[in-house]
This record gives sequence, structure tokens and C-alpha cells, in this order.
Amino acid sequence: MRFSKILWPVTISASVFVGSMTLIAEAATNPPPKATAKAAPAKVDQRQLERQKYAQAQKALNAKNMGEYKQLVKQLQNYPLLPYLEYQELSNRLIALPQNDVESFFTRYPDSFLSERLTHRWLRTLAQRERWNDYLKFYDKRLTDPELACLQVRARYETGDKTALNEVAPLWNIDKTQSKACDPLFSAWKKAGLMTSELIWERHQKALKAGNKSMTSYLSNLLPANSRPTALLMQQVDANPRLLKQTGKFSKQSVEMKSVILHGLEKLALTNAKEALTLWHQYDAQQLFSDEDRVNIKYHIALRLLYQDHEVDAEKLVASTPNLTRTDLLEWLLRESLRKQDWERINEWLARLPEDARKSERWRYWQARTMEQLDIKEMNGETPMAIYQSVAPARSFYGFLAADKTGVTYHLLDRPLTVTEEQFRAVENSQGMLRAREFFMRGELAAASREYFHSARRMPMEQMIIAGRLAEKWGWYRHGIQLMAEAQSWDELQVRFPIVYKDHVNKAAKQTSVNPLFIFAVTRQESAFMHDAKSPAGAVGLMQLLPTTAKHTAQKSGLSFSPNDLITPEKNIALGSRYLNHLLDVFDGNRILAAAAYNAGPSRVKKWLNKEKNSQLPYDVWIETIPYKETRGYVQNVLSFSVIYAYRLGQETNFVTPAEANRQL
Repeated sequence: MRFSKILWPVTISASVFVGSMTLIAEAATNPPPKATAKAAPAKVDQRQLERQKYAQAQKALNAKNMGEYKQLVKQLQNYPLLPYLEYQELSNRLIALPQNDVESFFTRYPDSFLSERLTHRWLRTLAQRERWNDYLKFYDKRLTDPELACLQVRARYETGDKTALNEVAPLWNIDKTQSKACDPLFSAWKKAGLMTSELIWERHQKALKAGNKSMTSYLSNLLPANSRPTALLMQQVDANPRLLKQTGKFSKQSVEMKSVILHGLEKLALTNAKEALTLWHQYDAQQLFSDEDRVNIKYHIALRLLYQDHEVDAEKLVASTPNLTRTDLLEWLLRESLRKQDWERINEWLARLPEDARKSERWRYWQARTMEQLDIKEMNGETPMAIYQSVAPARSFYGFLAADKTGVTYHLLDRPLTVTEEQFRAVENSQGMLRAREFFMRGELAAASREYFHSARRMPMEQMIIAGRLAEKWGWYRHGIQLMAEAQSWDELQVRFPIVYKDHVNKAAKQTSVNPLFIFAVTRQESAFMHDAKSPAGAVGLMQLLPTTAKHTAQKSGLSFSPNDLITPEKNIALGSRYLNHLLDVFDGNRILAAAAYNAGPSRVKKWLNKEKNSQLPYDVWIETIPYKETRGYVQNVLSFSVIYAYRLGQETNFVTPAEANRQL
């Protein structure tokens, strides 16, 4: 199918940005292929000399040889990492309250990572010295440190603002222990009579749900004497929710008793949702629960019924509760109905979805499919074809599905922001980017990533996009992809879908029967082109191979193998492509099944296929009803990325092949 490059206002889901695996080690990155051009020798020599002097200055500072340190610093005035020396030197003497020097540092390096770090240390020093007016002067409301927030309220109180005590309750009412720095403030708050029994009970519940037993015991002792037995009962129910079967123990009519019952039912539903449902009916007749409480407990029970394969009970419970419209619950029921191809029921659940979900590309597409299946010519003034046509312009899984339904070309919106060379250089030469680049060149990759993201995230949107392009230029492909997602700049396709390791991909494709577009799509999804990415499960490299899988694949292919091959781009792509080729052979060339197997394992995919063998599913239904949410998104992304990479490489492709579209799964 041909592509249409148009300017179309479409937003692509954030899920189309990230790979299936959690990428570990912020430091890991690709070598910078575009940053290896030789600079002028004099400039290289100067930078190398500065790096040597920087190391010497660090050594002198650590040894408290201040004379030598100051001499070296004079020679490093243009070195990007000079602020790190200044920060260390200033931090060493904060206890002396060098306020002018601190203010000077903030002025020279505003909004920098080091300024934020210094703010934390400086504020704690001021609080320790009880310099409350100075604390308020330097406090930044953007800080997310709970301890500093407590100290800010205390500073206001200590400087005469008694209304500050009105802001203590949210700081105290959390499910874990606050910093000891908050204790003086909490004491004043309690002394003022603002610690109510209602607040204590609420925090007791939070601590219990969080499993914080020591805090739970402490809080129950703070309660009035007449409330302590109920608190103890709640702790017993938490430990053994089946105590709820002794309904006589829970007959007292009170707000606290209702919360005990609801907590116990929620806890019981985790292991036995059917029993929780039976008990709920009994307690619903016994107690006067609020409408909100009734909806919430039904939601929790229904969700656990679905987890425990009691779909019929869940459907009955939701169907009998018209105001139960939680999106995640209804989407689960929709997929259950799709798996059964019960189109009447699908239509009913679609009507129950909240409006924002119902208007999403996903459920607009399925509304049109349902109308076709039920021969509904028009709904709310729209025909099925009109709905498909409204979804088809999206550069996404459902947009491409709808485009195939209508026969229109795929709309690949590629609309990079227009910037001047001067604007690009301004970002490239900004302090934060220079520091990030220098750390990168020194091989201090965690520090480089930290500086890069801290600086970029504080830039105006236009500069943030330029920073994403800068990462792509440097070979930090994953950084550029991530930053474009954070900026929601979905139309920067060069950065979001870089063409990397093309020769390795083409070579691997020629040695197998795998389409290069499929290799690009899987690699983009798996690692975002981070050559040494590592997952929590132990998968490594561009195509995220487990060492055991890579070794087995190498042996079958007659290739040598060492663990280091997994972080070598050419070898990782060669092995990943061969494993992908094996999966395509197993599943008769079907990319849908091969992609699902690459993510979840071939045995699971075979199990899912066997489960539906008595009622085979169209390919779009099968994908939508993949049991694992991660795998469902993975398959959708890989198919979509194949189309986008075809566009990026100037090729033509089908979203799904005729064989894939016609096969019942």
C-alpha cells in the first residue's frame, strides 16, 4: 500500500514509544556514530588538557590542598564541568552558612541539576541551624521532597504564621512514617487540637492497606478508647478476611465498621472473589453503605472475578450495576465478549464505556466492526464506513486497521518542527547540554544522562524538541525517542524512528527470510536502539535476547557465541534475526504470531491458539484479546512500526499481508 505524507492533526498513543522491556542502567547508550569526526587538533589537545587539570583539581580538593585547587580552577573557567568542582567545594563549607556564595552559585547555574541538589543540602543546613526566614527565602515550591515540605510549613509557623498548622494534616496523614524533621511541627499541630479521631482512623486504614503493622499498632493506640476495639477487629480481618463469615461480629452500625467490612471484602476478593461476592450481598442488606462505597467494592470484586476466570459472575455483577463504568473493567469485559465473538454483548459494553474511552481510536474501530457484524447501518448519525474513515488518518495500529478497511493510503504524518541553525546551536551550546556531552565523552554515562534529561525537561517545548534531535545526532537514540515522547512531539519521525545499523539489518535479512522492516520494528520496540540495554529478565542488547536463547540460536546456525556478542550490534542483530526467522518458521510466516512469541514465548502463543481452536478468531480480534497486556501492545507496536519504517526507508508495504489477514487464529 502506498503512503500519503500529509499534514494531519493526529496524536499517537504514548505506548507506541517505549519498548516491551524495562531498560536498566540509565547510563547505557549507543556509541555516538555521528560524533566521531575529528575536530581540529588544537581544540582536541585543549580539551584533553582541561580533562587532566579537572582530575587534578578533584584530587587536590579531596586532599584539602586549596592552594593547588584554586590555581587549577583558574585554568578551567571554560570547562563544562567546572560547576561540579565548585559544587563540591561549596558543599564542604555549607555549615559555615556562606549565603553569598550559595546565591552566586544559583545565579550562575540557574535550574541546573547541581543547583537543585545544592538547594536540598542548603535548606537542610538552614533548618538545622533554625534559620527559618532564610529557609523561606530559598525554598522552591517545585521541590518534591516531603521532608523539605514539612520544614517549609514549620518555617512559616516558627516565623509567626499560625495558619501554617492548617496545612499539616496532608503531611501527617500518609501510610508511612514521615521524617523526624517533621516531628516538632506535628507536635505543635497535635497540641493545637487539630489531630482528630477521624484523621487517626483514616491514617490507620492507610497504614493497614500498606502493610505497615508497626504504624497500625501505634495509630490504634492514639484512637479514643471506644474506637480501639473496632481498629483491632480491622487488623484481625486484614490478617484473616474470612472472619467476615461471622456476620454477628460486624453488625454494629458505624462508619468505622463499614470501613472494616469493605476492607475485609476487598482483601478476601484477592483470593476468593466468589466468596467475597456472596458475603457482599449479605452485608449490603445489613449495612447502609454509600453509593460510592457500593460501586467501589463491586468494582474490586468484579475485577477479581475476572482474574479468577469467573467471567459469568463478573458480567452479572456489572450488568446489574449501571453506574459501574470503570474503563479497565469494561475493557476486560469487552475483550471477553470479543473472544466469544458475542457481538450483541460487545455492543452493550461499548455503550457503557465512559465517553473519553468510547471516543478513542481503539473503541471507535471496534464500534464500526460491531455495527458491521450486527448489520447496524447507522448509529448516532454515523455509518461503519464513516467511523473507519474518521480513524484511518491516525498513524497508529487502529488507524492502519481502519485504512485497510476503507482502502485508503496510510497517513504517515511526518511534520518536524522547523528550526534555524542558530536555534539548534543555542541548545547544543547551552550549559546543560555541554555538561551532558562532556560527561558522555569522558565515559561517565550515568552522569551524562542525568544532565541531559534534567536540562532538557526544563526547556521550553521548542528547545526540548531540539534537544531530542541533538540526542539523535550524538547517537543517543533512546534518549531522543524518550524525550520526544515526553514532549508529545509525535511527528518527529526521524528522531522517533531512527534508521540505525542499516547495513547490519540488511545483511541479517539476506541471511534469513526476515523482512528488514520487521527487524527494524522489533529492534525499535525492544531496545529503542540502545545497544547494551538490559532487561530485568536478563535479556540483553538491541534485540533483547536472553543469553540462553542467543547461545541456542548460534549453535543451530553454526555460529560461534560469547556473552559479549549480545552487546555487539552486528552480532546481536544477526542472532536476533535468526531467532525471529525461527519463530516465523514455527508459525508459518505469520508476523502476528511470531511477534507475540518473541515477546511472550512460543509456548504461550501455542497455548493461546489451542484455547481458541474450537472458535477461531479473525486476526484483529485475536490481537485485541491477547491475554497479556504487554504482549498485546507489543504486537500492535511492531506491526505499526513496520509500516512507519517502510515510509522512512521509502518503501511500500502492507500493514498485514493477505495471508495474515485471511488466517483464522
